[in-house]
Amino acid sequence: MSVKLSLEHVHKTFRIQRNLGQLKEQAQPISALQDINLEVRQGEFMVIVGPSGCGKSTLLDLLAGLSTPSTGQILLDGKPITGPDLDRGIVFQQYALFPWKTALGNVEFGLEAKGVKREERRRRAREFIALVGLEGFEDRYPHELSGGMKQRVAIARSLAYDPEVLLMDEPFAALDAQTRETLQSELLRIWETTRKTIIFITHGIEEAVYLGQRVAVMSSRPGRIKQVIDIPFASRDLAGDLRSDPAFVQLRHEIWELLRDEVSRAQEQEKSKTLEGFKSGKGRAARKGAADHG
Repeated sequence: MSVKLSLEHVHKTFRIQRNLGQLKEQAQPISALQDINLEVRQGEFMVIVGPSGCGKSTLLDLLAGLSTPSTGQILLDGKPITGPDLDRGIVFQQYALFPWKTALGNVEFGLEAKGVKREERRRRAREFIALVGLEGFEDRYPHELSGGMKQRVAIARSLAYDPEVLLMDEPFAALDAQTRETLQSELLRIWETTRKTIIFITHGIEEAVYLGQRVAVMSSRPGRIKQVIDIPFASRDLAGDLRSDPAFVQLRHEIWELLRDEVSRAQEQEKSKTLEGFKSGKGRAARKGAADHG
């Protein structure tokens, strides 16, 4: 199977400058991602899982072309990604639908940007509305749809203009457990129908094992690919209960063992960041108080 996406020695560093009242501290470099090397195959469902703050969303931004690596390169079909393009569709955690457009209008948007004529645009939009199970809701506005239905519209919109790769940033995180499991099964059905290359970001281990053909486990910040786990289920029996399969339980445990220490480190990093911000806040208050009484 050919390589669709390739990340080669990708690093991403941000510079954060804190405002300390009348004093300005020199911008400090923060390493978000460190030496990421990963290949995603044509038509593969790749899941990336890691602790909070490990750089998962930063990595997706790089793949989308919304940001550029500090060093290293990302290749799509052997060509460097230099910015956003219609060859990559994105589904975010928040639905990002246009509230003034109907479900059908939202799905048509990407097709319109691609220059598809109105009649063909409408036909294809209806086709993908049906694919995600929303036939009959074409004329509803986002405020008339449930959270799960909005996310179906977002998925249909991203698929309708036929991108090479579908990038998904924790798209089910805001949904209730029952809706999340339903949409996971729906997404697998859509993937088996379209065979799109999908990169799915999550912090949920069970979701990762259920969806992915392979799961890339990330470390705490700076994020690295700690290990890539093959998921051996050749095909999912969507009518069965895969999550209770002993092999599923074993894989979930294996990934948790890889993540356990990383989650602890991420929590310590968050505590240190919070404490540092608290101390900086006290310092600013003290300097302001001295100035007020000076």
